[in-house]
Amino acid sequence: MNVGNENFVPLLKRLDDCILYVESNPEYLESSVYFLKFRQLQSRALGMMHSLVFSILKSASSQVQTAIRSSGSSKTAVSEGVEASVIYVRFKAAANELVLEGIESRSSRKEYVQLLAECHRLYCEQRLSLVRGIVHQRISEFAKKEALPSLTRSGCTYLMQVYQLEHQLFDHFFPSSEDISSLAPLIDPLSTYLYDILRPKLIHETNLDFLCELVDILKAEVLGEQLNRRHKLLAGLRPTLQRILADVHERLTFRVRTHIRDEIVNYLPSDGDLDYPAKLEQSVENESGTTAADENPDVFKTWYPPLEKTLSLLSKLYRLLEPGVFTGLAQEAVEVCSMSIQKASKLVLKRSTPMNGQLFLIKHLLILREQ
Repeated sequence: MNVGNENFVPLLKRLDDCILYVESNPEYLESSVYFLKFRQLQSRALGMMHSLVFSILKSASSQVQTAIRSSGSSKTAVSEGVEASVIYVRFKAAANELVLEGIESRSSRKEYVQLLAECHRLYCEQRLSLVRGIVHQRISEFAKKEALPSLTRSGCTYLMQVYQLEHQLFDHFFPSSEDISSLAPLIDPLSTYLYDILRPKLIHETNLDFLCELVDILKAEVLGEQLNRRHKLLAGLRPTLQRILADVHERLTFRVRTHIRDEIVNYLPSDGDLDYPAKLEQSVENESGTTAADENPDVFKTWYPPLEKTLSLLSKLYRLLEPGVFTGLAQEAVEVCSMSIQKASKLVLKRSTPMNGQLFLIKHLLILREQ
């Protein structure tokens, strides 16, 4: 009898019942002999089911690959329309004879759990062989054309689309399997490729604005809006996306410390930076030409540059970093900024008068405290 026979599943159920009965009544004559024979028959039946699943999946993959070749496209250059119709619809139709209710309905028994896990592995293996080249090609195209923030957004969006389609296809064949880790052998290699594309770019990225934009994209758009809205469907991608976000945070923190060192600690003031009170007098003259409702666009120009750089930096980071990390960086930035202001006040004192030096110090420390 083959697995496709309509009597196969009922006989398998009867065999399971026999095994359970013999297990429950070990005192019966020759129960151990019957138990061994029943288990041998069960093992053969499960082996036949395993072979059938592998054969159907392999055949479906071959049909899809043949369809791709006949469409005139290579596996790594298939168009999006062909991708949807062939990679998913054609595979679903080709593997439609794959019936696993008999296995999933008995998933409480150890033997069937092992068989189902093996079926999941075989399925992911065949699906990966079909979609890996396409996903790699698409992400590589993004990497060639787009800057890092745009690449991150496009790559994550595309990966979520692929994951959603794969999840829906998986649910079609394994409707009772709710464990998202079952798709890990398929999804992890695909998401790892995006990570491998992004990481070298992150390591060499020096633009603070780009890094801040990356955090905002990952936290607000991807992990926040997209994953929360479709949590169940996309939960398998969360570990990789959080890993990318952690790397961005790490790089951003490093660049912030470098920025603090270069732009605040080691800032060399020009003569114009120390031209007090002339800068304030010039600002007052400019204000006289504005109405009360207007904002003075030159207000920040009267600030000592390290103060403006410090407050601008902290305003960017406030919502992007974890509270503990932000607090540490903020304390460091404020401390070195106040030291820089004190050093500048001494230079103002030498250039002007002690009174102007003290007023310079008080003005800037008050601004720093109030922000």
